[in-house]
Amino acid sequence: MMKPLSKNWPRRWALVIAVVFCSQLTFILTHTVSAWQVVDSNTSNPTAAALSDDQRRFVDEAVTEEMAEQDLVGIAIGIIRDGEIEYLKGYGLANREANLPVTLETVFNWASNSKPVIAQLAAILVQEQCLDLDADIRTYLPNFPDKGHVITTRQLLNHQSGFPHYNNGTIIPGGKRGSVSDELDPDIALERFIDSPLIHKPGETYDYSSYAYVILTSVVQSSGKHPIADQLKQRIIEPLELNSFQLDVPLVDNADPRQHHWASGYRRNARGHIVEVKDTAHFWKHGAGGYKSNIQDFAKWAQALMSGNLVADHVQQEFWTPQATTSGEVTTYGLGFGVAGQCNRLRVSHSGSQDECKTMMVIYPNQKHGVVVLSNCNHAEPKKFVDAIYQALK
Repeated sequence: MMKPLSKNWPRRWALVIAVVFCSQLTFILTHTVSAWQVVDSNTSNPTAAALSDDQRRFVDEAVTEEMAEQDLVGIAIGIIRDGEIEYLKGYGLANREANLPVTLETVFNWASNSKPVIAQLAAILVQEQCLDLDADIRTYLPNFPDKGHVITTRQLLNHQSGFPHYNNGTIIPGGKRGSVSDELDPDIALERFIDSPLIHKPGETYDYSSYAYVILTSVVQSSGKHPIADQLKQRIIEPLELNSFQLDVPLVDNADPRQHHWASGYRRNARGHIVEVKDTAHFWKHGAGGYKSNIQDFAKWAQALMSGNLVADHVQQEFWTPQATTSGEVTTYGLGFGVAGQCNRLRVSHSGSQDECKTMMVIYPNQKHGVVVLSNCNHAEPKKFVDAIYQALK
């Protein structure tokens, strides 16, 4: 005969059900929060203290408000504190027409934030005594035309070379310009402007020049004795695990799966409307403005700079020292980096601008914090985002 059920069985089963439910709820909540943290924070060090819930909310509110104020399509931001990447997030759309959101995988052009990359490669070569910053660049580029003055790698780096910048001088191309595949070699890419006259005597004044950085890429390639792509891979990409970092080559087909993550570009037209920008490949600029990646890799790059592990401190400090002209006027630019303040208040930065993007990197290397910003809008003002984020974290 079946034993009669206890009078307490409903209570016991209720307790069992409650325990199971709570266990499952805890599992779901734990994994939901973890997934949210991976998407929004992507903390590089699991033990690092991430932003608090309030700080996240303050940052989100500040970025969202600034996006609306600037009428932007998409943006991604990264926050570094105590030397760790503590917060990464995308906002808005990578492609407005397809309604694709900005994610941590969305790839943006770095524009002139490419310049610190080639500058850092130069710093590595200086440390290895393969590159003399004050030697004539024709030491490394013997076929480069004589401009009537000695031009040094230091002057390429600090924008005092005298080379023009797109439209502030007479631009005269050489006669050897090749195909797209040819211009993957910076030695060929510089043929676009190689015969252009200088706009001033080298060292005389500061004049920002992207052409100078195409030449710098050739100097680094020559002095490093390996193709620039190989040097980037071996010295920057692989050591820092920059999985999305790449040269901005033309879109010829959909064979490369990373193309699905590339952001479309936008600008404000004369009527005030935000319109899509025709895709332009900037590969030929190389270290002047040819690189791109997602926000995760952009933040890793900024983090690596402040880590002090890429080159010896004395070499890095030389590149982070404001450079003077021959007349003694001190500029706000070092060797590949914008520089302000000193000692604990040292601020190292760079901005970038192309038709389809605006970018900014700001780091305080001695305080181990910084902010990086990538936007797919030419009318964006990244500095306002940096300021808004710092204000939100006060």
